[in-house]
Amino acid sequence: MSDTADAASPPVLEIKGARATIRLNRPKHLNRLQAEDLGELLNLFDRVETASDIRVLVLTGTGRAFSAGYDLNSVAERAVSVSEQQSAGSAFEIVVNRLEDLGVPTICRLNGGVYGGSTDLALACDFRIGVDTAEMFMPAARLGLHYYRNGIQRYVTRLGVDNAKRLFLTAQKISAPEMLRIGYLTDMVPEETLDEEVDKLANILAGNAPIAMRGMKRAINEFARGELDERAADQRHRDSMRGDEIKEGIRAFAEKRAPRF
Repeated sequence: MSDTADAASPPVLEIKGARATIRLNRPKHLNRLQAEDLGELLNLFDRVETASDIRVLVLTGTGRAFSAGYDLNSVAERAVSVSEQQSAGSAFEIVVNRLEDLGVPTICRLNGGVYGGSTDLALACDFRIGVDTAEMFMPAARLGLHYYRNGIQRYVTRLGVDNAKRLFLTAQKISAPEMLRIGYLTDMVPEETLDEEVDKLANILAGNAPIAMRGMKRAINEFARGELDERAADQRHRDSMRGDEIKEGIRAFAEKRAPRF
């Protein structure tokens, strides 16, 4: 994956086999997201969701950082122009929530630092593999910004109350080892093995049963938010017991081979 692009551009989508990669592509500005990037990300998420041959999504950045977050000038401009019913961060929140709810499993390839709103963008992915030189920083308290509700919820449900308070209320930067300790990173690796570890996890996910994974991911997210649709989860379980995936899985197990879903 190239980290040498100089020209600023909206996020780009690359598809290779069962794997899609979305790359934030404003390296001169540490991949800071602009207002126009949000609609493009939603479009790319829709393309990934509707492509039946895509089994896993990797989200990463170009250059030395994953992302410096959402452009603060855009936040300020929206704050004075939107109605009371529409928060300044609502457009960004919609993008992050959409990423969290994607049916395919998602991996954030943290090629460097992650700051501001992009800490939540990465947290919305199912897995985060980061380089050992990465750092994260949530500056909301320094900026006088009350963060949007779903973002706080993700921090609390994934990292715990104490870690969420520490990151939001102190606005202190933490290093990759600490990101790993609190559970923000799934794995921390040297830069030279980042692609190898991402590839390894992506291949595992791409080889598992897509319908079963999609349903279990939905149930896990709903459990975390305290809004499980019990009837739908039970129905997905019953359907899986007589579906094609379990038949192939049992066959492959008996024949001592990898399943072909």
